[in-house]
Amino acid sequence: MKPQPATKISSFLAERIEAGDFPSAVYLIAERGEVIFADALGHSVIEPERRTATLETIYDLASLTKPLVTGLLVARLLESGTLRLDDEVANYLEPFRRSDKQAITVRHLATHTSGLPAWRPLYLLTGGDRSSALDAIAQLELESPPGTRVIYSDLGFIALGFLIERLTGRPFSEAAHDEIFAPLALKRTFFNPDESWRAEIAACELGGTIYEREMCRKLSAAEVRYDWREGVIWGEVHDENARFLGGASGHAGLFSCAHDAFCLAQQFLPRTTELLRPTTCALFSENMTAGLNEARALAWQLAATQDSTAGPSLPPESFGHTGFTGTSCWLDPHRERIFLLFTNRTHVPKLPFANINGVRRRFHSLAVAALGAKT
Repeated sequence: MKPQPATKISSFLAERIEAGDFPSAVYLIAERGEVIFADALGHSVIEPERRTATLETIYDLASLTKPLVTGLLVARLLESGTLRLDDEVANYLEPFRRSDKQAITVRHLATHTSGLPAWRPLYLLTGGDRSSALDAIAQLELESPPGTRVIYSDLGFIALGFLIERLTGRPFSEAAHDEIFAPLALKRTFFNPDESWRAEIAACELGGTIYEREMCRKLSAAEVRYDWREGVIWGEVHDENARFLGGASGHAGLFSCAHDAFCLAQQFLPRTTELLRPTTCALFSENMTAGLNEARALAWQLAATQDSTAGPSLPPESFGHTGFTGTSCWLDPHRERIFLLFTNRTHVPKLPFANINGVRRRFHSLAVAALGAKT
């Protein structure tokens, strides 16, 4: 059965497009392995030309890379016995063999409890040398002892990406292709899109990497010299650390469309997974950070987290993630529901970008109501 638009959701998102929150929105809502509702609204590109968004439009998924690729690859390494969650990262990555980093485990990285800072511009800290990135991360001062606090950290997942490369003996993008994309026959999912895909990709920032340049300026309190990109970020990864790391990293770089992302999301549910043992899927809804400031599972945030983007309509055991470019993916494991919302909120004429967390919560509320009305 061909999925239909959910009228109230489409109307709501059209209002947000008109209000200037983002130029396009694509959503997909599935239950028990079947796509029930889906629609595409607005324009995937507004400059230098106008292109209409479709259900096939490919988005820069940004931090959805963390669960959809890095989380899956870690789970496969756990299943093979190559890795254990409570292994010390220093066993595999030499730069972590430092007194303050020795206690950091794979679990800490995967639940954002390593104590590493949220972000640093590795492309500035390393002098542009990718091979020094891991050393740069390991030399940073921890902001809390491992296991004591959730600090959402790009750097922790970048380190996980290096760990995956070390254990698989392959570049991160190759491991993702061989272990995930190829077995699932995903045709519109990749890192580093070829130029031929550009017209089918939703564009990001209009004036180059202005937002990240400002972040660096605030960090150093001075003008930062770097070969910043100018013009529209379109068809290449938006995140500057991911670009510096070759376009494919443990924290960002994934491009995909709604249907392919739905196929990826199904791998986290026991009845629909093709890549994992059903029992492994419990890791994605298990609260591994009980008593801390956020509820976190392996690579995912749990809806039990106060003020999560799940909103009140999803049960606390639901798990999900957002991407800076305007994307999100949430799953209700008991009802086997998947909620995907892709926007390109960074493709707007001026800063600041819209905070769309309220849009995400409202989307989930309308989606749950639409599913309830269907039965």
